Amino acid sequence: MALSFPKSLKSCWENNDRMTIDINNLTTSEVDEVSLKKVAKNVIEGESASRRKEDASLSIALVGQGRIRELNKKYRGKNRVTDVLSFPGNGLGELVICLREVKKNAKKYKSTFQRELAKVLIHGILHLLGYEHDKGETKADAMREKEEYYIENLES
Repeated sequence: MALSFPKSLKSCWENNDRMTIDINNLTTSEVDEVSLKKVAKNVIEGESASRRKEDASLSIALVGQGRIRELNKKYRGKNRVTDVLSFPGNGLGELVICLREVKKNAKKYKSTFQRELAKVLIHGILHLLGYEHDKGETKADAMREKEEYYIENLES
């Protein structure tokens, strides 16, 4: 179920050579890729070894509404736009984030675009690490707590 994107992805080799974070911005919107990679690295490294995978490579695609709707329909059977889709796979897996939806959410929740983008990124990574919010209230609470923890640590 992995998505295929052009091989010209930007790579970021972090402190250990098993963590790569690739970002492919398929939109005309500018994003702070350095900040995105920092947030992703903090979440991946912050999780216990039991949740973390040996190969922590992560691919992030930033897309428009049409593309994410298409993927959501194909893989989840939901013909609607969403903010993030998670696809476990080689390494950690792939995230597809709709920047337009992130912008709408930022306005709706009276947040900044950068903070909302970080929140969506954290949410997606937690899914790739096995957290679920649609498998009962206990699991939803655990995931929500983790999200809040990482969001709060953005400011520190």
